[in-house]
Amino acid sequence: MTTLNERTPTPDLGDLPTEEFRRLLHEAADWVADYRSGIGSLRVAPEQGPGEVAGALPRSPPESAESLEDVLRDFERVVMPGIVHWGHPSFLGYFSTTTTAPGILGELLAAALNVSAMTWQTSPAATELEALVLDWIRQMLGLPEEFRGVVYDTASVAVVHALAAAREELGYDVRRAGLAGRGEVPALTLYASDQAHSSVEKAAIMLGVGEENVRRVASDGEYRMSVDALRAALDEDARVGRRPLAVVATVGTTSATSVDPVEEVAEVCRERGVWLHVDAAYGGALALLEEGRWVMRGVGRADSVVFNPHKWLYVPLDFSALYVRRPESLRRVFSLVPEYLRGDAERAAGAAENYMDYGIQLGRRFRALKAWFVIRAFGREGLAARIREARRLALLFASWVEADERFELLAPVLMGVVCFRARAAGDDASDAGTDALNERLLARINDTGEVYLTHTRLHGRLSLRVAVGNVLTTETHLARAWELIRLQLEAVTAEGA
Repeated sequence: MTTLNERTPTPDLGDLPTEEFRRLLHEAADWVADYRSGIGSLRVAPEQGPGEVAGALPRSPPESAESLEDVLRDFERVVMPGIVHWGHPSFLGYFSTTTTAPGILGELLAAALNVSAMTWQTSPAATELEALVLDWIRQMLGLPEEFRGVVYDTASVAVVHALAAAREELGYDVRRAGLAGRGEVPALTLYASDQAHSSVEKAAIMLGVGEENVRRVASDGEYRMSVDALRAALDEDARVGRRPLAVVATVGTTSATSVDPVEEVAEVCRERGVWLHVDAAYGGALALLEEGRWVMRGVGRADSVVFNPHKWLYVPLDFSALYVRRPESLRRVFSLVPEYLRGDAERAAGAAENYMDYGIQLGRRFRALKAWFVIRAFGREGLAARIREARRLALLFASWVEADERFELLAPVLMGVVCFRARAAGDDASDAGTDALNERLLARINDTGEVYLTHTRLHGRLSLRVAVGNVLTTETHLARAWELIRLQLEAVTAEGA
C-alpha cells in the first residue's frame, strides 16, 4: 500500500513559469492600455439578456488545467460582451467609479504583493501607508487633526461601523450583552433625511436596531434635511420613550447631491447628546476646491465622517475612508485579539495601528497603495482641477436643459450631477403622464448603447440623472448625450402622437 509520503512528486505543481507569466503580463498590460484608449468606441451597456453569460460557459469546473490563452479568449468572447463599461466617457449613471491609470497600476502591484494589512507586524508598509494616506485625505477635506481614519470597502460598510460605535457609547454594553431579551434597552432610533442613502436602513438591520426604527426626516425644497422636522421627530420620540442612536447628515445626497445644513444639525446633536454621523461619501470631494469648501461647514463637529475616494477622487473601486473623532470608541467595539495574533498585535505597542482592531474584518486588502499612487500622480491641485472640470461640465449640461423648453431641471446643480426631466404636454401633463414619458425616454436613450443614464425620484417626481466625474468625459461626450436625449424625446413623442 502506498502512503502519502511515498507518492512520486508531481513535477508541474507550483506557479506559472516566470517567463510565461512575464509574457502574459505584457499581453494583459497591452490589453488594458488598448481598452482604456479605445473604451469610448464601445457600446456602453451590453445587449445580452439575463443568463447569457453564464449559459456560454460550462456548468461544472474543469477537471484538468486549461491554458491561460484559452481563458483569455473566453474573457474576450464571453465576459467582455456582458460588461457595463463604467469607465466609458459616456457612462453618466449613478456616481461614476473614477478609474485612472495610476489607480490601475497601484491595484496591480497590491495584487502582486497580496499582503493582509490586519496588524502592523503582518505588513508594516501597508499599515503605515494606510495611516499616511488617510491623513493626507483628512487634510484635503479640512477635517480637524483629532479625526483618525480607517479604510473599508464601501460607505455602506463604514456606516455600520460608525453606528456600532455610536450604539456602544449609549452605555448598554451591547458588545458584551447583546440586544436580545433585554427589556431595559429602549427602542434605539436613527434619524436621516428622506434623501439619505439606503445604507442607513441596512445598518439598522445589521445592528439589530431594525428598519422600523429609522426615522426619515422631511427635506426642504432643495432636498436638504429640515432642522425643524428633525427637532420635532426627536421630541416626539422622546415622549414615547425612544432613545436616539444617531443622526445621519449628508453632504452630497445620492439623488440630487444636496447638502444638509450640517452646522445646524450638529448643534441639535450637541444639545441632546446624540452621535452625529456625516455621509460625505460623494460630496466631500468638493472641499478640495476653494469655492467648494462650504460643503464641509460644520462637518468637523461630527463624531464620524465617511468619504469615498472611489467616487470623486479618482481612486478605483473599492476604497472608503471612515473618520472618527474618538478612535477609541470604534476600537472598544471591535478590538478582539485571539492568542494566535497576540504577538503580532503587541509588536507595535502603541507606536502604530493594528487596523484589525477597528472593524469586523481580520484580513484586509492593501487598498491604500492605489490611493497613494493616485494622490501622488495628480497632486491636490490636479485632483481639484479635475473635480472643477466635472462641475463645469455639469453646469454646462444644466444650461442646455434650461434653454430647451421641452425640459426642466428638478434640483440645483451643486456638484457633478444634473437632475432633469422632459415635460409632458397636453393630456399627458399629469404627474403620472410625465413619469411615464420619462421612463420611456430613459429606456430609449440607454437602448442606443451610446450613453448610459439612470433615474431617481425627487419628492415623488421621476427624474433623469446625468452624473459627470469620469476623467475621460469631455464636453464633446456631453454634447452627444444631449443630442441623443433630444432625438429620443422626438421619437417617443412621435410614438405617442
